Amino acid sequence: MTAAWLESLATRSPQQAAAGLDGDFAIAVREPSGRTVLAVDRFAIRTLCYRIHEGRLRFAERADQLADATSNVDPQAIFDYLYFHAIPSPRTVFDNVHRLPPGHCAWFEDGVLHVEPYWTPRFEPASRASFDELKAEFRQLLHQAVARQLDGSVPACFLSGGTDSSTIAGLIGEVAGRPAAAYSIGFEAEGYDEMEYARIAARRFGSTHHAYYVTPDDLVASIPEAAAGLDQPFGNSSTLPAFICARNAHRDGITRLLAGDGGDELFGGNSRYAKQRVFDAYAGVPSPLRGVLEGSLLHTPLGRLPLARKGASYVEQARVPMPDRLQIYNLLLRLGTERVLTPNFRAAIDVSSPLAQQQAVWKAADAASPIDRTLAYDWRYTLAENDLPKVREATRLADVEVGFPLLDTDLLRFSMRLPAHYKLRGFTLRWFFKEALRGFLPDEIIAKKKHGFGLPFGVWALRNPGLRELAFDSLASLARRDIVEPAFIDELRDRRLAEHPGYYGEMVWVLMMLEQWLEQNGRRSTVAASA
Repeated sequence: MTAAWLESLATRSPQQAAAGLDGDFAIAVREPSGRTVLAVDRFAIRTLCYRIHEGRLRFAERADQLADATSNVDPQAIFDYLYFHAIPSPRTVFDNVHRLPPGHCAWFEDGVLHVEPYWTPRFEPASRASFDELKAEFRQLLHQAVARQLDGSVPACFLSGGTDSSTIAGLIGEVAGRPAAAYSIGFEAEGYDEMEYARIAARRFGSTHHAYYVTPDDLVASIPEAAAGLDQPFGNSSTLPAFICARNAHRDGITRLLAGDGGDELFGGNSRYAKQRVFDAYAGVPSPLRGVLEGSLLHTPLGRLPLARKGASYVEQARVPMPDRLQIYNLLLRLGTERVLTPNFRAAIDVSSPLAQQQAVWKAADAASPIDRTLAYDWRYTLAENDLPKVREATRLADVEVGFPLLDTDLLRFSMRLPAHYKLRGFTLRWFFKEALRGFLPDEIIAKKKHGFGLPFGVWALRNPGLRELAFDSLASLARRDIVEPAFIDELRDRRLAEHPGYYGEMVWVLMMLEQWLEQNGRRSTVAASA
């Protein structure tokens, strides 16, 4: 690929050359002219970080490969982590190291660095869509995508029991000519386990099913190891179950796992898509009626009455434009930055920066329908900055390769041609995907609600002494760094976690993993002091 791309760069701009590449890639070349050109794929499945040092561009796969004694922890990156539970590109945790955003290229010439997108989502839905024709094309593209990801080793996949992973498990059997080795994770906690759906899929497709139930002791043993192996803080709690799952596969001799990530975001499967449609409908309410509703529900005691509270909440959220509305329930913002963060740390950051970046990404997509624009937004923040790093880092820690068939470039292009009402029909999520695979997937899986490898961390932290000790010791250590208010940490530990383990457990996890990363990577000074 490098030689062909170098030849392409001789006659085309870096953006044009990168746009001609398909699949997942991270590519860097130094041309005979001395120019250095970098590019990553449309979802940043593969990554490149870069740094200008002593007048030269340095690059590597990971941020920590470019950091040195002069690399301070960036307070703004830590704030971004607390806001997103990840650090979105182009920032990294180090103030002098950056990560190339998805669908971007960069070139360094005459001492000047240019970073530009070579691709932004452009939706061109077919005006006349034949379901049968689209179904046939879709099924063919799925087979092709899975075939491209198989490398001749034992065919294997993650299997959560959801629509996407079950589809991959079934297609592996058809493409490879033998059933997949399927790896699943369960939790012995009410409301968190969906192993039965994984078993249904495994039986349907004849997969060799490897099921494992994660325990709190597994987390105690794995958390420091995972934190030490990450190149920057990462707060998606599903990373640990995915790591344990991939490690079990590695112990069985598996060298590559296929993952089902991407189906929800390409074909309209997340519950918030239907929820936002409800709020978008408010724009169609005549302006005089909106004035009456807002006046009575938001500015009078009526809105505080039990029966009117939901109406007031609806109006309040519907008035907020997208994508700002998606952050109404942001955990950090709901708890309050002044309550959570110390004054010194707040003085070192720009609290408006994350939303400004999200607004720019929202506006960049070429999409006529709200659902398509929301999908494009999720390609950046749900996939490229969160779910894909989760699986990529989990498998890397386990020494297993990973492939994402549902993010195949041809499937991506197909999804951008698919009419919006085929993705979200009324309030029915991923209508086309499910109908096109009806008869192939078990009916129980088509009808089930999305769940995934959710982790019952808050519940376990209350019940398991070892996990509780690890979490609380991490919080106590973080309280000395002048990032998070000690009083908030005390409140979280002593009261809030027991009140609502699911909700406040997420914040405990995010703070614990921040401290674990800082500690495991030798960052002992306070972040605020290094700003």
